[in-house]
Order: sequence, then C-alpha cells, then structure tokens
Amino acid sequence: MTRDSTAQLATSPAPRPFPQTAANDGAEIPFDPVDILIVEDTASMRTIYEAHMRRAGYRTLATGTAGEGLELFRHHPVTVVLLDLMLPDRDGLDLLVDLLALRPETSVVVIAAERSTDRTVTAIRRGALDYLVKPVSETRLMEAVEAARRAANRALPPQSAGAREPVGDFMGTSPPMRAVYARIRAAARSMAPVAIEGETGSGKELAALAIHRLSNRAQGPFIALDCGAMTADRFDSELFGHRRGAFAGAISDRLGAAEMADGGTLLLDEICELPLALQPKLLRFLHGGIVRPLGAESARRVNLRILATSSIPLEQAMRTGRLREDLYYRLMVVPLAMPPLRACRDDIPVLAESLLHRFAALERRSFCKIAPEAMALLQAYDWPGNVRQLGNVLRAVAVTQESVTLTPEMLPEALQAGAAHHGLPQGDLRMEESAGFDGLTLADLERAAIEAALERHEGAVPRAAADLGVAPSTLYRKLESWRKD
Repeated sequence: MTRDSTAQLATSPAPRPFPQTAANDGAEIPFDPVDILIVEDTASMRTIYEAHMRRAGYRTLATGTAGEGLELFRHHPVTVVLLDLMLPDRDGLDLLVDLLALRPETSVVVIAAERSTDRTVTAIRRGALDYLVKPVSETRLMEAVEAARRAANRALPPQSAGAREPVGDFMGTSPPMRAVYARIRAAARSMAPVAIEGETGSGKELAALAIHRLSNRAQGPFIALDCGAMTADRFDSELFGHRRGAFAGAISDRLGAAEMADGGTLLLDEICELPLALQPKLLRFLHGGIVRPLGAESARRVNLRILATSSIPLEQAMRTGRLREDLYYRLMVVPLAMPPLRACRDDIPVLAESLLHRFAALERRSFCKIAPEAMALLQAYDWPGNVRQLGNVLRAVAVTQESVTLTPEMLPEALQAGAAHHGLPQGDLRMEESAGFDGLTLADLERAAIEAALERHEGAVPRAAADLGVAPSTLYRKLESWRKD
C-alpha cells in the first residue's frame, strides 16, 4: 500500500460496528449502514468524496490505486463502489469487471474526467450502474450513491433469506427457481444486457419484466418488440417509428419501440427469430442508441436497457448461422437460463392451485381445489410446454367442466399416460369419454379457450392475451395460422 492510503485506512473506523462521526454522533443514522469503497487516484477528490459520504452517515474506505482497491474489496463487505476510470496502475474498466465477478450484487458508480460515448457504453455493458463526469456536484453524487444503495439492497446475495423469495409474478421456491430469483436480483441492479434463455412457456418474459420492475428504471416504460414478427418492410417503422407521409399508408406520426422505451427497458422477444438481413440494423442501434424515424430530418439518442429472450440457446443459434456472432456477443453479457417445469416439480402444486383458482374465477366456475390423485398426475407429467402448457390444460378444464374439485378423469388421457411412463411423446391429447371430450385434441381445447377469450373481450387481442397469460404476438400467430388452414 502507498503511505497515503495506509494513513487513510489507519484512521478509518473498524468494519463493525457502524461508526459514530461528528455528523451522526448520538443521532439516528439516516440510511442503513453501507460500506462505500472510493477508488480515486487524486487525493483531494478522495477527501471531498469521503466528506460527502460521511456527512450522509455512510461508512467509507478509500484508496488511490486499482490494486489496493481490489484488496480492500476482497476483505470488506463493500456494497457500493465509486470508481475513477483513470488509475495509475490499471484501467478502471478492467477493475470494474473484477469487482463484479467477485460480488455481482455490488453497485458500481463510475466517475470519469470527460464524457466519452464509447467509454460510457463499455462501462454500462460491463455492469456499471451509473456514469458521472467530473466535476460532480454533491447533490448529483449523493443521488447516484443512494440509487446505488437501493439497487444493492434489491440484489441480495443468494445466501440471504430475501433472495429465496419469489420475484415479480413468479411462484415456487424450488432450488432452481431460487437460483433464478437471485440471478434476476443481481441483473436488475446493472445496465448490462441480459440474455434470457429457456424452453417455450418457461417464463422468459416474466423474468424480463421482473428485472425491469426491480431495476432503477422501474418507473420507466417496459416495451417488448416481437422479433419473430419482423419483416424487412416493417422493421424500421416498428423499431424506430416514422413520420407522417414517410411512405404510403403513414397517415400520422408513430413512435417506434426504441423511443417508447426511452428511460426504461426494451425487450427483444425471441431475438433468434429476427431475420439475418435485419440483424446488422439492430446491431448498429444497440451500439450507438441512435434513433432516426423514417421521414425524420434529425436523429436522437435514447437511453434504455436491453433485454433479450430466446427459446433456443443463443450460442447454438450463432453456431448454426441464425444469429450473427457480433450480435451474440453484444447481447450475451449476463445470461439467465429459465429451468423447465419438469426440473421444478415441487412447485407444481402451488402453480396449479393458483392457475385453477384464476381460471375458475374468469370462467365463473366453482373449482377451488385439486384432488390429490390429480395433483400426483400433474406432478409426474414432464410438461414439454412448461407452465404455459399447464395453464392451457387447467384453462381447458375450467372452460369445459363444472365441479368443485378437479379430478383425474378431467385431465387429458395422454397426460395420464405421460405421467405413468415418463418421456412418452406428446400425442393426441384426448379427454376421457366420461369427461365429454372424446376425439378432441389439446390443440382443439386451446383454440376453444382462445376463441372464448376473444369473444369475452370483443375481439381485442391484447386483452384476450393478457387474460390467457400469453404474449399478444402468440395469439396473432395462432389466428394467422388458422386463417391459412
């Protein structure tokens, strides 16, 4: 250690308990005790930052080099780091990566001597929560630190009790889902892109929404762009928007998904479905954040967080030529894998009961419980369609049956066969004749449920989709396929 940093550490309070300073002696501490590490090579700036922090009741540690900063971080329960990018022994961006690799839940606020678009984008992509430019006012600094403190508290480490609790609209506490909750909390505190992979129906969009709601952008918009529905003639208008008269049929100005998501989160839903010819345009936008609507004379920069989902692993899509390599590396910063329902069988009872109650209320049925024998069948089945398939089966029962208790004979015959012989291929999902559905497939029942929802909502696809718990694009694709039949 240098003599300067050694002197500072010698006069700093011990890690525990929270220190009594002139600013808080004998008074209630205004914030939860939070360790703040200041890594700044200019001694005068360190002194100023420390004074601001301690006046607010924060506990601080400070150093002027990357090497000492890393050592302090390893040995102290730091949750917020103020990091200067210009350090004498190492690039601050490289130190940022090492800090978050050790403790991903840490909030890092970067401070730089000048605004650089490339450096800003790189810092945010590597996990920085905020980017400040010197000189920083006390007000702006404290706003950034308080936001970082809140983000760090939301991103509880996996071993803490809070990280075991469900997030967003998820249910279930099986070990795979607890790992997902911890990952979501850690991802929420960063601005880095998150790639959410998982089988169809495993809850990828719910995970994206949970990340948004737990982030410091929760008050901003959450906009989903259906990449599977993009064509060459729609892409620019859908992503960037257009001005009136930009092309035939443009009768008014229209905001694109990028501008609508400004200040919030943009979800690239099923990114691997985006045609290869359109991926370079998307990549250019992700690199610079520049939006120029069709027909507009000027462009503007938007500030948004990028999330992406895919039903196939992005690496597999890259290897098979469905996803450009440079786009893969742009998106695959923080991976999040959603487990299939068959890996979370202990969660099926709470999921099934909740879904049945919901659908019974929507369909004005009396269902209020699931017989133990029926629940055993639900838990034994492999659910290739995951939670979405479970919901479809229960919705079909609620649409077509009237009872207080869901019994085994109300479930599809193939489900019972699949439960008895794990791994059987999904075939003709007919109901028992006693249930009144001889000859009906699960696809038939799914179509009946969709048509019933559309009828309830007078043909409004977005409201029907919300009712069914699926994305509107799913219903549009179903309707289009039925029209072609």
